[in-house]
Amino acid sequence: MADELSRRLVHASGTGLPALSLLGLTTWETVQYLLVAGAVIALLLEGIRLFVGLEWTIYDRLTREYEQDNPAGYALYFISAAAVGLVAPTVIAIPAILMLTIGDPISGLLGSGSLTKQTYVLVAMFGVCTGIAALFVGWLPAVLGGLAATAADGLKPVIAGYVLDDNLTIPPAAAVAMVAGIELTTMLPA
Repeated sequence: MADELSRRLVHASGTGLPALSLLGLTTWETVQYLLVAGAVIALLLEGIRLFVGLEWTIYDRLTREYEQDNPAGYALYFISAAAVGLVAPTVIAIPAILMLTIGDPISGLLGSGSLTKQTYVLVAMFGVCTGIAALFVGWLPAVLGGLAATAADGLKPVIAGYVLDDNLTIPPAAAVAMVAGIELTTMLPA
């Protein structure tokens, strides 16, 4: 349980990067650079860990069994956050990243840690993610973003023996859904 809590705290620490912009401590452009730098460093570390054999105790404690021979969740966070942070408008990118860094750890603590989630865990994930998005966008994009993040959290497809981790899928799924919600909102009669 201690390792699971540690994993969730590391996960939540990813909130710090978008928070830098939200708190006015730096610009979103600087956060984008930090996300890209984090992705590059994470990819280098993962390359060394997976192909050369980097043996740090922290990897044993903070990676799941299925991550032992695959990219770890922190690297997937940086890849998806950097991609969304660079492509999506700031008003979409920030909540999409926060859905991963806040919603997913809450979901993980409530859930069993298995590949399937119970209904109450998915409802909690939807509530948290929709609430986060509602701080940035209207109700329809928020609901669609929350639904997409929840689907990404609840579905764990396996492709060629690799679990498509939600650290990679939550931000882009949420961002695409929120953009679609904004587009739909503009088409609705006033």
